[in-house]
Amino acid sequence: MPSQRSSAATGVVACAAYLPFHRLQLSEIGSVLGGAQPPGTRSVASYDEDTTSMAVEAARAVLRGLPPESMPPRVYFATTDPAYLDKTNAAVIHAALNLPRSTLAVDLGGAPRSALGALLAAADSPEGALAVLADMRTGLPGSADERQGGDAAAAVLFGPGTAEAPILAELITSASVTEEFLDRWRVPGAPTSRVWEERFGEHVYVPLAMDSFAAALKQADLTPDGVDHLVVCGLSPRANRQFAGASGVPRGALSSDLTSAIGNPGTAQPGVLLADVLERAQPDQVIALTVLADGASTLILRTTDALDGHQHTAPTVADQIAAADDSLSYGTFLTWRGMLRREPPRRPEPEAPAGPPSHRSEQWKYGFVGSRCEECGTVHLPPVRVCYQCGSADRMHRQPMADTAARVATYTIDRLAYTPSPPMIAVVVDFDGGGRFRCELTDSSAEVSIGGWVEMTFRRLTTSGGGVHNYFWKARPARRKTEES
Repeated sequence: MPSQRSSAATGVVACAAYLPFHRLQLSEIGSVLGGAQPPGTRSVASYDEDTTSMAVEAARAVLRGLPPESMPPRVYFATTDPAYLDKTNAAVIHAALNLPRSTLAVDLGGAPRSALGALLAAADSPEGALAVLADMRTGLPGSADERQGGDAAAAVLFGPGTAEAPILAELITSASVTEEFLDRWRVPGAPTSRVWEERFGEHVYVPLAMDSFAAALKQADLTPDGVDHLVVCGLSPRANRQFAGASGVPRGALSSDLTSAIGNPGTAQPGVLLADVLERAQPDQVIALTVLADGASTLILRTTDALDGHQHTAPTVADQIAAADDSLSYGTFLTWRGMLRREPPRRPEPEAPAGPPSHRSEQWKYGFVGSRCEECGTVHLPPVRVCYQCGSADRMHRQPMADTAARVATYTIDRLAYTPSPPMIAVVVDFDGGGRFRCELTDSSAEVSIGGWVEMTFRRLTTSGGGVHNYFWKARPARRKTEES
């Protein structure tokens, strides 16, 4: 008997996906290794990205512009590829988002099914919560997992709804079935997963998906004809297709899984596809989200009238797919994934950031919070105690800068400095309202120009030999639209 969840007072008040800038054309794999050269692309996290940094970008897109009272009291982070073990990665996300100390931040991981745990835990929180999903999926060179995988993140904010942040979609119900069977596994320390013959997974998954789907429809008092959008997620393409065809929903209600454009981002896939559907759906439509992972779960949502006037503060999934750079070479992809070991730079290893100073400067290092002088209004990056403009001491207040638009004041293209994505571009940027900062420019495939719009992005600068990640902020060409642009 499938487990069921009845409707609650909370609903989806915001949802957004983050897709990395880079794409690998699948034909590149065949051209290097030989064999078939299929069409399509897969999303690829840059050398300076991981699941934590991508999760931060997705969560920033969801929380941007929300009033303080709508900030989530809990953050649930789900991934199968955590940057750290034995340390809470959600704490880094919490710091980068500048959330209050009272906010609970926890990890859920180990398998793609953890995405469901994050979503349902957030939906069950009476005061609201943020579910953040991220994954980087790959396999051995030439494998199906390598071709079919993808990298992405998504964030879904659940809350009771307010005038400033109304509910866009109500979670009517959910139904789940769990069954133990071995179709995919990865032992601790292994870089890639192993997969059983896919027909076995199809044989087991399809009946489980039909059970959860039927139970959810029954509890919601719906029939398959009443579903406007069916979203099917899972790492077994055959099972996904078989269930979608047998579900009984109208053919036009079958939503694209986007795998031909971005691949399958595993844990992040339910959030990415939900964001895509909500960006296209109309008010009073029914969305069924079915996830096939160590069983099956179906969530039934109904969009509200608030969706009609909702303004997206971040690029849509379709916009991010259209703006991607698909010129990444297969050799570079293998290098970024650690599958191809190249000669390291003939320079000393980067020093690991020490714990005490990182903790003391947490708001600056993770949250990119500067200071503004109360006497003359000068913005300082990094924050200081004494204003360099008027000399006032200890007359500063916090100035969050992560979401402030900026323009390139000047730049340098350095072809000698080591970077996994040469050349290194160093920029000096001037922020709207004051503040100047020097940093690296990332995700740039075009000529840099003085006066060009940029925005800040949370990245992993280096990883020391001891495995300590040095997170900080870089600039990238603006994805969000500004009034001037």
